[in-house]
Amino acid sequence: MATAPRPRTSTREPEELGRRLAAWLDTRQRLPKAKVANVRVPGSNGMSSETLLFDIEHPDTPMRACALRLAADPAAYTVFPTYDMPRQHRVMRLVAEHTDLPVPRVQWLEEDPGPLGAPFFVMARAEGRVPPDVMPYTYEGNWLHAATDAERAALQEASISLLARLHDQFPARKAEFLLPAGEGSPLRRHVDAQRAYYAWVVDGLAPSPLIERAFARLEELWPADEGPAVLNWGDARIGNVVYDGFTPVAVLDWEMAAYAPREVDLGWSVYLHRFFQDLTVSFGQPGLPHFLRRDDLERRYAELTGHVPRDMEFHTLYAALRHAIVMLRIAYRQAHFGEVEVPANPDGLILHHAGLAAMVQGTYW
Repeated sequence: MATAPRPRTSTREPEELGRRLAAWLDTRQRLPKAKVANVRVPGSNGMSSETLLFDIEHPDTPMRACALRLAADPAAYTVFPTYDMPRQHRVMRLVAEHTDLPVPRVQWLEEDPGPLGAPFFVMARAEGRVPPDVMPYTYEGNWLHAATDAERAALQEASISLLARLHDQFPARKAEFLLPAGEGSPLRRHVDAQRAYYAWVVDGLAPSPLIERAFARLEELWPADEGPAVLNWGDARIGNVVYDGFTPVAVLDWEMAAYAPREVDLGWSVYLHRFFQDLTVSFGQPGLPHFLRRDDLERRYAELTGHVPRDMEFHTLYAALRHAIVMLRIAYRQAHFGEVEVPANPDGLILHHAGLAAMVQGTYW
């Protein structure tokens, strides 16, 4: 894990973006001679939407410390087929309006790709620390791994509370605009959208037999009662939260927000931690085996909301399947940039293929 090449995350230059951003502030936001300073890319920048941190120096701006979310460069072999920045902007604005979650205040939305090469929006920047993905927080040598059991327990409690409050506080009907086109229930449409995403990932490339078996297994496990749909954060995990100490101060990354059953979000939270934990154990470290355990998260979520999670074998399998599609796309993206070679069996490109196979077989949990 320490020697594996880190995937390329951007083809853009922060300095050039800063110059173009200053010009945009001048012409579009009527902030003449606004100075854009301290332009930088955070260490946790992803491979989907990109983040740029900067400061604005101008007496009339409502914000000083800013973050910019920029749709992926279409020339960079994008992870997702579309990047709907107005959709993300709208979700964050609505969550701030209807819940007490610490969502960064969104400010300007620019749908014209001309100024920076892609649509973007600007929001207030939160100061704090984020559990790292590379190296993952389950691996030795980071602030969360070095914390005490009590400190991690406090972070876990605060983090599951975010999910419970989002699902309980947000008016579900106001999230219906997130439903994908098609027929059937919100869960059926969500899964159908993932099938379409998978088809896009493997178009012209080798398909994954494991992913296709996982889709078939989902149908066998399909819930008899799907439950009501609510606003889903989408990428619900602690790596998308900024913490002050062990208290959440900003909930980030809403590009995967959805209108779906509660368990879709909860299953993702459970599995994304297990992904990092399993990876860490495979490299000979104990990781954090008592942190973010499935039974603890399900129990506490039920206590906080009164909703007892159900069909979690389905939902954790679905989370692992969705993550596998993303991992496959990232691997094919690395191959595109000459960073890896594609093996004869593309399942080998999925880091958690053994865990996903065990879920399909019903032997994981």
